[in-house]
Amino acid sequence: MPDAYEIVIRTLLAVLVLFIMTKILGKRQVSQLSLFEYITGITIGNLAGSISVDLDAKWYLGLISLTVWIGCSLGIEFLQLKSKTMRDFIDSKATVLIKEGKVQEDNLKKERLTTDELMEQLRKRSVFKVADVEFAIMEPSGEINVLLKREYLPLTPSHLGIKVAPEKEPQAAIMDGKILNESLATLGLSPGWLHTELDKLGVTIENVFLGQVDSYGQLYVDLYDDKIKVPVPQEKATLFATLKQCEADLMLYGLTTKNKEAIHMYERCSKQMEDIIAELKPLLQR
Repeated sequence: MPDAYEIVIRTLLAVLVLFIMTKILGKRQVSQLSLFEYITGITIGNLAGSISVDLDAKWYLGLISLTVWIGCSLGIEFLQLKSKTMRDFIDSKATVLIKEGKVQEDNLKKERLTTDELMEQLRKRSVFKVADVEFAIMEPSGEINVLLKREYLPLTPSHLGIKVAPEKEPQAAIMDGKILNESLATLGLSPGWLHTELDKLGVTIENVFLGQVDSYGQLYVDLYDDKIKVPVPQEKATLFATLKQCEADLMLYGLTTKNKEAIHMYERCSKQMEDIIAELKPLLQR
């Protein structure tokens, strides 16, 4: 029984040390692993396991070994930050797999990548024809990035010369049926405003699984019961329609009056309204 207690204590200690050392290594260690980081991850996992169950070994020797491995990993990361030569040696360079729609067969062999595997990676990026690819490169992490030829790139507002407003991160205002006051305060809104918006949608806060407020102050909700249809916020569309109606009314008043001074005033106001609508259009038609 004392051995069981010792294993429990050693395991908890190993978990704590692993957590601290992984935090020291940073997020890159748990996301995109280089070859050396992959080896380090396996090794420190084995060392932590040995510390937990190998009662014949002295536990502090295992901690020393762990510390040395972490120190080596940090040292190599420092060298990579300071020297491109070290980065190329440790992580290797990126490899071009497709150039101007042509597969680079020698580079495929160099990376030990089959044609089937290449096509699989292309399909994951919604690319089904090699001829559509301008450039495909295998990164040191093993990930393949693809650039399509210009004629096959998705159409964006910039291609059409359309200005769009910048989008800010939506804030979660409701989660699991509870109001998140901190998020509301970030947006400069109050719980009273939130209850008013929920009343407009005809739902209660207890029925809301997730509620988000975008940068334009519109509330979007996801309910526990997906069968209930929630109306889409129409504030921006309503405001845009109202402004267009005002512009049309000003033009109509200018056409129906016979007073020259009034005609000039309505024309001037109509032009100002047209400029305002043109400026607000990217914000209201999103």
